[in-house]
Amino acid sequence: AVHTIAHLFNLERYNRSQQAADGSLAAVVSKLHLQGSKWLNPIHSNHTVSTGPQPRATWPPHPAYPCLCLPLQTPEYVAFTTIPGLTGVIITLALILMVTSSTEFIRRNYFEVFWYTHHLFIVYFAGLVIHGIAGLVRGQTLESMRDAHPQRCAQYLTGKDCQHRCCKETEFGSIPAESWKWVLAPVLLYIFERILRIWRAWQKVVVTKVVMHPSRVLELQLQKKGFRMEVGQYIFVNCPAVSLLEWHPFTLTSAPEEDFFSIHIRAAGDWTESVIDAFQQQKAETPRIEVDGPFGTASEDVFQYEVAMLVGAGIGVTPFASILKSIWYKFQQADQALKTKKIYFYWLCRDTGAFAWFNDLLASLEQKMAESGKADFLTYRLFLTGWDTSIANNAVLNFDTVTDAVTGLRHKTIFGRPMWNTEFTAVATAHPRSVVGVFLCGPEALAKSLQRSCHQHSSLDPRKVQFYFNKENF
Repeated sequence: AVHTIAHLFNLERYNRSQQAADGSLAAVVSKLHLQGSKWLNPIHSNHTVSTGPQPRATWPPHPAYPCLCLPLQTPEYVAFTTIPGLTGVIITLALILMVTSSTEFIRRNYFEVFWYTHHLFIVYFAGLVIHGIAGLVRGQTLESMRDAHPQRCAQYLTGKDCQHRCCKETEFGSIPAESWKWVLAPVLLYIFERILRIWRAWQKVVVTKVVMHPSRVLELQLQKKGFRMEVGQYIFVNCPAVSLLEWHPFTLTSAPEEDFFSIHIRAAGDWTESVIDAFQQQKAETPRIEVDGPFGTASEDVFQYEVAMLVGAGIGVTPFASILKSIWYKFQQADQALKTKKIYFYWLCRDTGAFAWFNDLLASLEQKMAESGKADFLTYRLFLTGWDTSIANNAVLNFDTVTDAVTGLRHKTIFGRPMWNTEFTAVATAHPRSVVGVFLCGPEALAKSLQRSCHQHSSLDPRKVQFYFNKENF
């Protein structure tokens, strides 16, 4: 905006200087070389300009000298018909469309609009590279600067019958376009990355298992040659049967120790609905899936902490599924390098159906840790944030049973939202000298609440409990 407004003001100054007849320096240099290529002012007015060697300060032209009539060029004409003006308008419009379509409301509700509009960056960078090639921004040539430097010669330029060497006619030339120098390196890096991603996407992906969970959650188990992952990472997924160009990120729910990698896709829009429908249809051929990745997230660092608090909201539990599975395998293999000694897991869901696909993993972890004598390693708390009267009454009637009426697990489901001050206080009391990693995959409002709690419950003494907040948005 500043760049564009500055140029508009500059064009207006050019116009006033071209129309001026007061003998000022700006007026004089504006009228030099209008019939040649050594002009300074890009706006050529319809004044009658002498083509002969008349004295510098003579304006309007002396009748004895031949004249040339030039067409009127207004600031608007320059802004919309020259290469710098037209490309400036185009790249500004492209940038406005990219910025406005990148707002959270558009991304969340009209993802395709954001996705396709953002590819105007190609138009933007192309326009940026050629924006200055016409040489509309000009300056005095080096040779002319040696003969008539403006600081030295300004006093002579408006004088009559000038005999000084400064009276030699000043010449101007284009300032070379340099935007390509700043764009070249990032563009080459981007092209290299795109080629790499296309090559990775072309590698064959085999769908080994398809599971449809409650609450319209689709689990895909996949295999790909050379694929290696870490806990908490994500991949980009494309389904050509749904859209050739759309790639969407999904957190991996499998563990690095497994011989496959898996994702869970929740119905949350047109693309996810179409993918789920494509796999639900009983066809002889499974829809083809393309995969790019994996890519890293903050959740990879979970095993760097002795104590970890994992907070998942709804489908945001996916990175922690990978972490908990990996822990299960590490216990099976008696991994002595495991630094983590305690994990607190919190899962917030709006409906009971969302718990179903994760229950088996939690039940297996409960059993395995009890058998290995590490029942206290994992403490998990499930919070149901949306329920009706029948669910609440059923939970009350079965309160004394060993397993929970909602999930079938040993830990009882809590109705409502967590009291984070209470939870953090309990963790700080249990681990007074530990560094606690707090990991979230969930909405921004929850992130702000957890970040505030981390700050409030961290001790000012670095030798005592410290909470470090890590988040992953979805």
